[in-house]
Parts: sequence; C-alpha cells; structure tokens
Amino acid sequence: MTALADLAALTALCPPPAVVPPAPDWSLAEDELGVGLPRDYKELVDAYGPGEFCAFLTLYRPGALSEWVDLTGPMPARLRAQLDAGRTADARSPRALPCATGDLLAVGVTGNGHYLFWDTRPRDAPDRWTLAVTERLSAPWFTYSGSVTAFLVDVLGGTSNVPLFPPGLLDTGPSFTPSRLRGRVRVTAPSSWSQVSTSTIRAWARANGYDVPARGRVPRAVLEAWEAATHSD
Repeated sequence: MTALADLAALTALCPPPAVVPPAPDWSLAEDELGVGLPRDYKELVDAYGPGEFCAFLTLYRPGALSEWVDLTGPMPARLRAQLDAGRTADARSPRALPCATGDLLAVGVTGNGHYLFWDTRPRDAPDRWTLAVTERLSAPWFTYSGSVTAFLVDVLGGTSNVPLFPPGLLDTGPSFTPSRLRGRVRVTAPSSWSQVSTSTIRAWARANGYDVPARGRVPRAVLEAWEAATHSD
C-alpha cells in the first residue's frame, strides 16, 4: 500500500485524537539529523501527535518533551553506542545486528524496553527504509520489510506477530492514548533522570497522586511528569 493508504488503514483501525498539537518542523528536524525522514512517519506523527499505542509503544518524535523519546535528541546516538559496545564478532550471536550500527536510527520504544529502529538503507531513499525490533538491545532481532505505519497496521490488526511483544497486547483492542505533556521543556542536564534516584522520583510521584510500583521500572508517564514539574522554566 501507499503511505496514505497505510495511514487510512491505521486510523480506521485505531482512530487518532480529535485534537493534536502542532506538527514538528520537519525541515528543521531533517536538518538536525542530516537525513530526510520517511513520508509515512511524518504523516503519522502529524495525525496522532505524541502518545502510546496500546499503552505500550511510543514513537520517537522531534522535539519531544523527554529526551528519552526525542528523535532529534541524544538517545538515538546513545543507543547506537550501546549496540557497538555490546556487539560480538560472532555473526551467529543473538546480539548480531541486522545491519551496521551506523545505519540504525531509533524510532520507537516500548514499556518493556524493546526498541524499534529504522534500517536507513538506502540513506537517500527514506521511503524504502525497513524496521528492526530488539529487546533491551541484546535479544535476537525481529525485522519487518515495511514502513512504520504499515508495521502498526499489521501489529495492531493482528496480522503480524512480533515474538518480543507480549501475547496479550491486543486483549483490549488497538488503542492510542495521547500524551498529557506535549511541549519540550529545558532540563538541567542531558541525563536528568539518570542523575536522580528512583526513590526520589517515586516519593514525588506518590506525593502528587501517582500510583507507582515499589520496585521495577518507573512508568514513563511518571518520569515525564516529574521532569516537567521539576525542570521547567
């Protein structure tokens, strides 16, 4: 299907919000990245805005509030560096990559620590880029020969099974939950979350009415709310 047809299929399957924030400045984003971006992705972000699909998958977008999901922020480069550090020389290793790390550009993350990457080959033809999914940068890779929008149509429609995703992902049907926090705020340091103990963030969250687990990962929505409340101008 074409990019427009894929988007039409996705919106029929999973309606976008009635109101979305202004679209990113795509020319500026592409200048910052030094590469053009797929048409389908730009139309997808414009249609849905920031948020989560099935309360699980968040797409990176330019100028996101949190650097952890900012397409033009430091995370894509950090993830490539982590992949390089963990790579082995054995091509048969479960850590073997589907392409060179320099060809990978992070485009999404899940609540379970899975990452969705573009395989940016060919570099000058972004509409031909394909996808690869990995769990915590170390599990076997799942590859998809299509666009981000087509991937969402297939996953949310139940026609494509990603072994790394939870089996109950669609138990309540496909959905999109808009983010409550839609603008970028300045932070005190590039790694503000990592410089604060999770106990501090949990204490703040409970004091402000958030339900957070005593152990494990702090939900991303809570991290974003904490950052917005404590690091805004």
